[in-house]
Amino acid sequence: MTYFSASEKVCSQRNDSVGANAHNVWMEHNHLRAWRKFRHLTLDEVAAAIGSTKATVQQLEVGRMSLSQKWLIKIAPVLGTTPGMLLDHDPNDLPTSVLETWASIPSEDQPKALEVLKAFKRTGTDG
Repeated sequence: MTYFSASEKVCSQRNDSVGANAHNVWMEHNHLRAWRKFRHLTLDEVAAAIGSTKATVQQLEVGRMSLSQKWLIKIAPVLGTTPGMLLDHDPNDLPTSVLETWASIPSEDQPKALEVLKAFKRTGTDG
């Protein structure tokens, strides 16, 4: 079965075989509501942006509906984040300036921006 793991720093997929009756199991806890409120969006606004209903978005937020990969891919861009961030991080626990700066970088330039940020990572030396 394939599911997203919230224990990773970013959204990742794992494959596990569970037998002939295997089915998709998705994480029930997520930070969808926190991200929606962080972006000052209503349930109706998110629903309209993803072509769904307010009730569906609300059920996804509270875990009554599974936040599948399909939903993650639709919702994350609307909230200016990634699927992994929706699963793993409450935006209120992250440095807001970093999130806002990243969201303002055009998607085609984000790979270059990421390379620049990686240059700042410590290499294990004292320098």
